[in-house]
Amino acid sequence: MSKNLVIVESPAKAKTIEKFLGADYQVMSSFGHIRDLAEKGIGIDFENNYAPVYVVSTDKKKVVSELKKAAKAAETVWLASDEDREGEAIAWHLYDELKLDKKNTKRIVFHEITKDAILRAIETPREIDVHLVDAQQARRVLDRIVGFELSPVLWRKVKPSLSAGRVQSVAVRLIVEREREINLFTAESSYRVQAVLNGTDVSGNPVVIKAELQHRFATKAEALNFLENSKTASYKVEEITTKPIKKSPAPPFTTSTLQQEAARKLGFPVSLTMRVAQSLYESGKITYMRTDSVNLSDLALNTAKAEIKAMAGDRYVKIRKFTTTSKGAQEAHEAIRPTYMNAPTVTGTAQEQKLYELIWKRTIASQMADAELEKTSIVISTTAGTSKFIASGEVIVFDGFLKVYLESSDDEEAEAEGLLPQMKSGEVLDAAEITAQQRFTQRPPRYSEASLVRKLEELGIGRPSTYAPTITTIQNRTYVEKGDRPAEKREYNLLTLKNGKINDKNHTENTGAEKAKLFPTDIGMVVNDFLTEYFPSIMSYDFTARIEKEFDSVAEGKVNWVSSIDSFYKKFHPIVEDTLKNSERQSGERILGTDPVSGRQLSVKIGRYGPVAQIGTAEEDEKPQFASLRKDQSIENISLEEALELFKLPRTIGQFEEKDMTVAIGRFGPYIRHDGAFYSLPKDVDPMSIGADAAVEIIIAKREAERNKVISVLGEKGEYQVLNGRFGPYFTFEKTNYKIPKGTDPATLTAEDCAELVAKQPAAGAKKKGFTRKKK
Repeated sequence: MSKNLVIVESPAKAKTIEKFLGADYQVMSSFGHIRDLAEKGIGIDFENNYAPVYVVSTDKKKVVSELKKAAKAAETVWLASDEDREGEAIAWHLYDELKLDKKNTKRIVFHEITKDAILRAIETPREIDVHLVDAQQARRVLDRIVGFELSPVLWRKVKPSLSAGRVQSVAVRLIVEREREINLFTAESSYRVQAVLNGTDVSGNPVVIKAELQHRFATKAEALNFLENSKTASYKVEEITTKPIKKSPAPPFTTSTLQQEAARKLGFPVSLTMRVAQSLYESGKITYMRTDSVNLSDLALNTAKAEIKAMAGDRYVKIRKFTTTSKGAQEAHEAIRPTYMNAPTVTGTAQEQKLYELIWKRTIASQMADAELEKTSIVISTTAGTSKFIASGEVIVFDGFLKVYLESSDDEEAEAEGLLPQMKSGEVLDAAEITAQQRFTQRPPRYSEASLVRKLEELGIGRPSTYAPTITTIQNRTYVEKGDRPAEKREYNLLTLKNGKINDKNHTENTGAEKAKLFPTDIGMVVNDFLTEYFPSIMSYDFTARIEKEFDSVAEGKVNWVSSIDSFYKKFHPIVEDTLKNSERQSGERILGTDPVSGRQLSVKIGRYGPVAQIGTAEEDEKPQFASLRKDQSIENISLEEALELFKLPRTIGQFEEKDMTVAIGRFGPYIRHDGAFYSLPKDVDPMSIGADAAVEIIIAKREAERNKVISVLGEKGEYQVLNGRFGPYFTFEKTNYKIPKGTDPATLTAEDCAELVAKQPAAGAKKKGFTRKKK
């Protein structure tokens, strides 16, 4: 048995560290947190200073048993979980649950998994930082109190099975408020005037200049008047200004900026970015990925300098020491960077390679010289009016950091188009063409995952470790949906002056396309409105940010966590009690008008299974009629006419195999009912217009898919089912899914093979239906 036991929180991290330590060290994984607040009850002892009641989770009992056994046999136990608050809490839980002896227990931290960093950490151990543990504990207790007390209020006052969280609810509020801004937005139009002008450069060569009028016209009449005056107008170069400008590189990545840039450049969701970054960190390729620091170590600066010199030469080097401006910066001591700056690429999955390359480029670029550009502006006067035409262009004189870190190839095209010819002041120009195009003000943009992270950080809400879980949670709770919206056709007017004639034409353009944006659901809006009305302090951006600062003070040892929780709870709990007693039930009901057939009221609201349209009221003798809203409809803006259309469903569209086919909308969207079976309609199929032939195709395709799903049924009682799944073949046993090893033909599996695979992968390879095992 090894003299030393090193405990980390992930198997991948354990595997990497094991390579750097000798035979005297055994490295084991705790697989994340080994215990958490008890799920039965609130898990907090209110009579004992809010003491958390911790329980070892069922799936960790075997892990804890193995760790206890190894710890007893070791001379020294090294707790090597991550260096942030979560990591410190994991170390403390291990120390407490394994009943470790303080004399032979050491805490070590490092922000990169390299041999030097690990050995240096072992040479400089420390004790567990109880202040960091208290800060994590305070967050966990506060969030459990808020969730445990608010959720029952929502069950009784809005809809069963709802839940609320402190940071998540504020994130939903941001998205709801933005959606309502968009709904209230009215576009205003104006006319943008552009000219194509002919002249000669300083060498006498003919040139073409594109310029834009400084003033925009509010009406078509004003634009037409300007074009009329332009028929006989003259144009002259009035002023030419050329000035040097510099562009500086962005700092190295923090958690927030990495999530934003990976979303923009790679199209990665926030949660995917963090999973890939964690994998890169645990395999020793990048530094710790949960940080709000932009600092780089002296070693990183020196190795970056050497790499830039070798790659581009001395002129491209400019060492910078960035400082962190975030007041709450506390997660780690360095920005996210490659562990080895001389490695521009790494091996791994395609996603790992892409994210690593992004991190390497950003880090290297941060230590490179400014890009030097020359910006030229030509002011052109016209006798058609008092406003001037402006032509602008940029040319790169020295690329500097842009040599490594270009935003996109589109930028290069824009710069090439913006290059202006050399001209003389006083040069007379001729107008080849002048256009006045109707343009529209843009509505506020919906949040993407990346822009929501930026907003949360800007408001001081959450910390690097909470952004991704927050965004995932609000989507899992169906308060928010991520989706696309197709572009809409919009008509615009274009006036063109050419050869002395004005052409007036209307054109159409596509506008408003949305990709991977966050949309609030109806239930998300109703829950937000309820919480904002009755719990304004919890939903306040300032309160949430203030709590984060208070946790920072706990982590620094300046505030006692129990006092912080006590102060909050004594104000919060009475509001909960009062709301349960005195608030009205909310369904987001909106009365649209009257049903022309029955003369009864028609309204929309949140029903038991989601948003519904309702004809009639509960107070009437005749029972109300209900119809589910379609997924692309909202109780916020559905019209009376659209709601009336819903009551045309269910509708019978024909027969197949001598049985009726009926189209309807249910809890999970539109479907076809045929012979007691249900077949979901694809997203692009309209339940109001689908015909019998299309319905038959959907039924046949679904039956074929079901037949092909089952590969074989094995075992005396058919306990093993070998199936085709979305991500490849797998088999089920006792309501649990198990992986089939690569290279194995699923059709050749026997019951004995399945039993052996179950024995080999009870935890790592298994996934309970409806649940995903959390990875820390």
